[in-house]
Amino acid sequence: MMADEPAMEDKLKSHVPHTARIWNYWLGGKDHFPVDREVGDRVREIFPVVIELARADRLFLGRAVQYLAAEVGIRQFLDIGTGLPTQDNTHEVAQRVAPESRIVYVDNDPLVLVHARALLTSSAEGATDYIDADLRNPDTILRDAAKTLDFSQPMAIMLLGVMHFIGDDDELQQIIDRLLAAVPSGSYVAVANTTTAINGDTTAEAVRVWNIDAQPKLKLRTPERIAEFFDGLELVEPGWVSCSRWRPEVEWDGSLPVEVDQWCGVVRKP
Repeated sequence: MMADEPAMEDKLKSHVPHTARIWNYWLGGKDHFPVDREVGDRVREIFPVVIELARADRLFLGRAVQYLAAEVGIRQFLDIGTGLPTQDNTHEVAQRVAPESRIVYVDNDPLVLVHARALLTSSAEGATDYIDADLRNPDTILRDAAKTLDFSQPMAIMLLGVMHFIGDDDELQQIIDRLLAAVPSGSYVAVANTTTAINGDTTAEAVRVWNIDAQPKLKLRTPERIAEFFDGLELVEPGWVSCSRWRPEVEWDGSLPVEVDQWCGVVRKP
């Protein structure tokens, strides 16, 4: 075991801050290293509402999966850019609604792979799987996901907090087009991407600090640009909005949650 420890240390790159671990830190998790906390704290000093942003993104995932499983009847989910396991993972939300739901998780962080067993606790009626792959390799994702998912039937592709790590717009469009070409009519895509629509220069400065050390680098996009990647698809109400405003639970006084710079939407392939 001792001989394997340096190799694991190198694989996890505990000296390099990584998005999945920083995100886990902001969400109150325990799966992170000192370097992740350092970057996370620097970003939070500049942009204190990043904690609310991270939580809003996570809550959007739960509401989107609930909508897709309960209201639309989706029973298959391809969750790309999974991140570290936390409460109410995609399979937990989906299988509470429909135990027969099948979920495939995709991430390329070795630490996520280490904890992937927490994502594989499927109901007896359904199934879960984990693919160690990068969004930049959609063919690999689609090939391996086909071992668990039936691509002749509608499914939901989850792209939450992952598109902004593809810096080139043309490359990202090609990836999205490839994923959409592989799924049938009636399939959905849930999207969340960082923007500066709410906090402007403050978000931009936080992202600049993030990009100094953290991996992978993050690219900001406007809400309009995010929407353009999905031209031709049907947009589910309430449209492209802040993650905190997508079908939220209304506060006790009737007010809506504060908007955050994580823009989201759910679209349907006609």
